[in-house]
Order: sequence, then structure tokens, then C-alpha cells
Amino acid sequence: MAGYRGRVLRATMCFMGKTEDADRYLVPGLLRGLDVLRAFTAGRRHMTLSEIADAIGVTRAAAFRVVYTLEHARCLVQDRRAKTYSLGPEVLRLGYGMLASRDLPEVAVPQLEALRDRTGWSAHLGVLEGREVVYLARCPTRGSLASVVQVGSRLPAHATSMGRVLLAALEEAEVRALYGGGALPPDGGARAARSVPALLAQLRADRARGHVAHVAGYESGVASAAAPLRDVSGRVVAAINLSTVALLTTEKELEGPVAQAVVDCAAAISRALGFSG
Repeated sequence: MAGYRGRVLRATMCFMGKTEDADRYLVPGLLRGLDVLRAFTAGRRHMTLSEIADAIGVTRAAAFRVVYTLEHARCLVQDRRAKTYSLGPEVLRLGYGMLASRDLPEVAVPQLEALRDRTGWSAHLGVLEGREVVYLARCPTRGSLASVVQVGSRLPAHATSMGRVLLAALEEAEVRALYGGGALPPDGGARAARSVPALLAQLRADRARGHVAHVAGYESGVASAAAPLRDVSGRVVAAINLSTVALLTTEKELEGPVAQAVVDCAAAISRALGFSG
């Protein structure tokens, strides 16, 4: 035990930069239990006791007490026929509890601010409500030509980059139910789809591409690129975008590095929301 405790303390000192005085408060058994939980990954969901022991670098006997305790706490469940263990419902409950304690803007805004600072463009967060995108957060550019869209603004979903991203996540039957079978609202801008069939075709392309980038969609003279945010279940729950005056960019930049920056930021926020796909 003394040898294990020494290894734990030395490893923790290296990782956290703590002194031995501070490390005397660590609980080695708890650290070992967390190591066991972290050993399970998307590619390694089931492990035998021997595999768990190998994964955390201890003997089978040492691993048994930790695994037994975690199983008792419902953090691990055992398949007695296969003689393997997997993560239990208590781990999922704790994960959902953590995610539920953080609302969407709290998670997204730091990433949006960093995206704004990297690109110099205004960044936004929005959700779909009916036929409209509701803006939940706004990180305006530090330049003189800032976004004029305010938190709480509602814009037509079919004509905006975030709206198209969010509509693309719906089933086509859901889109038809939202808009009916006829013409679309005329307030969508010069380049917006004018009919439901045209919108559905547009959304199929958006879905395959994984993002939307356009110039003069809802508002003439504005360039925008958007990507979806996913929660722990993989469901699209919101979207983010970057926007700027169209004269300050080109189609090549918009579809290239700008769109990629938005997609990368959306992926980072989705991971913070628990998405692991």
C-alpha cells in the first residue's frame, strides 16, 4: 500500500504541481476509483476484471476491491455471463446532473468569444422556435461594424444560416408541418427559398454539408456561416454562427476557413454539452 500511495502522490505532484504537504489530503482509493471509470471509453465499453487491472496498472486483487465498491455504488454493472463490467446508471445520472446545471449560453459563450476574437466576426447562438430562430447570445465584433442583432431577436428560420442548420435537423414531414405545402413567407430576403419543395431541397444539401454559409441570405450585404450544436443524445439543440459585412470577405473565405472555424467551435461546444459522436 505504501508503494502504491507513493506512486499516486508522485504522479499527482507531477500533474498538479502540488507539494507533499498538500498531497497528504488526497484519498488514494478515490483516485484509483476515478481511474477505473476513466478507463471505459466509447471503444472500450466492456472490460473484465483483469483488463481493468491492466488499464489502471494494478494487480487483479487490488482492482477487485475498487470494482466491487463501484459496483455497490451502481457506478459499474457486471454482466455475470460474460464476466465483464460496464459503466452503470449512477455515472449517467451524475453526468446528466452536471449538464443540467449548466445552461446553454453558459457553456457556449466562452467558446463564442474565443471564436469572435480569432476571426474578428460577430458570433451568435440561437435556437429554433416554430418558424423562427431566437437569439440567445451575442458576441459582437470588437471592430466598428458590429452585428445589430440583439439577444431575444427573432428572425425567419428558412432565410437565416442558423435557421437552416436547425431546420435541416428536422424530418422533412416536420418541415412540411411547419410551413404547409405552399409558398414561404415573403420576408426571407432575396436569396431565400420561395417554396416548401425548394426549401426541402436546400435543407438536404445543408444536412449533407454539415453547415450553412451564404451571403445576403436574410439581409443584403451580410455574410454568415453556421453549424449545429448537439447534446449528449446527439440531438441538435441549437446553432451558432459568424457574421460580418459581405464586403469584408469572399465566397472562398466564407466556405473555407470561416465555415471550418464555425464547425470546429460547434464541435467543441457539443463536446462540452456531452456529445461524443
